[in-house]
Amino acid sequence: MRLRLQEAALELYLERGYDKTTTGDIAARAGVTERTFFRHFADKREVFFDGQAQLVDLLTGAVAAVPAGTRPLPTLRAAFHQAVPLIEQNLPVTERRYPVIAATPALRERALAKNAALVDALTDALRARGVPDQLAALCAQVGMDTYAIAVRRWGADRTEDLHTHLDRAFNDLRLATKALKP
Repeated sequence: MRLRLQEAALELYLERGYDKTTTGDIAARAGVTERTFFRHFADKREVFFDGQAQLVDLLTGAVAAVPAGTRPLPTLRAAFHQAVPLIEQNLPVTERRYPVIAATPALRERALAKNAALVDALTDALRARGVPDQLAALCAQVGMDTYAIAVRRWGADRTEDLHTHLDRAFNDLRLATKALKP
C-alpha cells in the first residue's frame, strides 16, 4: 500500500506539480481513501521521504559495527559503503523525484531537514563510539557532505560505481585536509 501511494504521489507531482496535488488526489490515484493515506503518511511531503528511517538505521548500525579504534571519518566512509546497495536499489525512484524536489520549496525544506536529522543521528553514533561531541558533529557534517558529493558525481558519471565515487570523494577530503597543515 505504501508503495502504491508513493508511486501515485510521484506520478501526480510530475503531472500537476506538488502544490496542485492533494492527499485526496494521491489516495484516489492509488485506489484508496484519504483516511488510508493518513494511516501511512503524516502529510503529502512525507510520502516522498519514506526511506529516511531505514537509511538512519542502516548507517548508525554500520557506524557501530566498524572496529573500535577506527577514526571518525574512515568510520563514516565504511558506513556509507554499507548504504550503497540501498541507494542503488532506490535509484530509479530517486532520479524521478529529484526534479520535483528541486522545483518545490516545501520539499527542498523537508529534504534539508531530513539531511540535518541524518547528520544528528551520525553525530550520536560517533559519540557512542567515544568521539568527543564537537569532533563528532564536525565529522558527521563533513562526512555527509562528502557522501553527497560522491552521490552527485555518481549521478553525473555512471562509468564507475558508487563505491569508487565514495572512495574518491573521501580521498579528495583527505588531500584537502592535508593542505591545511602549516
